[in-house]
Amino acid sequence: MSGHSKWHNIAKRKGANDAKKAKIFTKIGREMAIAIKEGGSANPDNNSRLRDVVAKAKANNMPNDNIKRTLDKYSGANGQVEYEAITYEGYGVGGVAVIVETLTDNRNRTASDVRHLLDKYGTGMGATGCVGWQFDRKGVMIIERGELDEDETMMLALDAGAEDFQADEESFEVYTTPEDFGTVREALEKAGLEFIEAEIEMVPQNYITLEKEEDMAQMRKLLDNLEDNDDVQSVWHNWENEDDYEG
Repeated sequence: MSGHSKWHNIAKRKGANDAKKAKIFTKIGREMAIAIKEGGSANPDNNSRLRDVVAKAKANNMPNDNIKRTLDKYSGANGQVEYEAITYEGYGVGGVAVIVETLTDNRNRTASDVRHLLDKYGTGMGATGCVGWQFDRKGVMIIERGELDEDETMMLALDAGAEDFQADEESFEVYTTPEDFGTVREALEKAGLEFIEAEIEMVPQNYITLEKEEDMAQMRKLLDNLEDNDDVQSVWHNWENEDDYEG
């Protein structure tokens, strides 16, 4: 998931071909492995971080059989994974801020790949913190509006402990602190709500609009190539008018 234009990006991802879906499931599998390693249990009932990753898997339409196989794969002695989480920061064209979250078993390879893409399609990789101050880490849940009542859904979210609730024509967005994310998500699930997205995100404080077609094309190439990299888990950015480019 990238950046700002949530509904469009979600719809695009849901319609991804089988190869792209397999890549998404593989990346979520890595997150499960880390959650099991750090939480000490392959049982979501006993591992709050793993529960959050499983919720993300379900929101991405990962089949239950795949989820079970992944949990089995990394349980017990099989749970010895060597992935480490590393975050890179830099700029795309036009001053667009980019944060790249990775899980890797080879930090030199990953750093080289990310640096190459930011140099080729953006304006380069920067030091840790160079753009991170422009984002807030938040729990984000996206709910398809459908026939749901806006006021009732908002009260459910706020009563559960949500920080903020936003509505548009197609969806509701629920925001929490990272610490409250799991509690709020579980409360809304118990109330019968289903999510089309549920994860901890880097939410931009402000956005950049690109005016030139060639800049938008470069930015799209950067995001696509980063997201296609096996080591990259998430790419966050503050490109405002991403939907305007259809190239």
